[in-house]
Amino acid sequence: MSSRDRDPLILGRVVGDVLDNFTRTIPMRITYSNKDVNNGRELKPSEVLNQPRVEIGGDDLRTFYTLVMVDPDAPSPSDPSLREYLHWLVTDIPATTGASFGQGIVNYESPRPTMGIHRFVFVLFRQLGRQTVYAPGWRQNFRTRDFSELYNLGPPVAAVYFNCQRENGSGGRPFRR
Repeated sequence: MSSRDRDPLILGRVVGDVLDNFTRTIPMRITYSNKDVNNGRELKPSEVLNQPRVEIGGDDLRTFYTLVMVDPDAPSPSDPSLREYLHWLVTDIPATTGASFGQGIVNYESPRPTMGIHRFVFVLFRQLGRQTVYAPGWRQNFRTRDFSELYNLGPPVAAVYFNCQRENGSGGRPFRR
């Protein structure tokens, strides 16, 4: 097996459903109340109520990033007719800082899946410079690929996802690494 075959973003079908294959070039750490978001980790809705802390690496302080958070499994993994549901959009995040230093375009909406196990995907893009990004008029049927193309962002530089289901949810197959 090659390392590509073991890539959790490929195994979890994030690459394919949300993104094309890309090379990670920037470290990104996302935490909810001291719980790191790792690919395939299960987090409960009560653990993701509040906007997470996002730390972005990089070394050029003149570089800015855009962060997108989507649910590709809305309203349910068996019928993702609202794919992708936009939960959060932040632009103009300076390198070596976090999302709180950026410009909030779409406010954080906490995950509240009602059916099945949902993947929640954070995608980080490098911007060409500071730019005006407009909030889409809706959250459902957002397309990360189309958004990237519209604003000339290129491929992602980092991505991570977690799984979430109803607080007392059971059943369904989680996406694991």
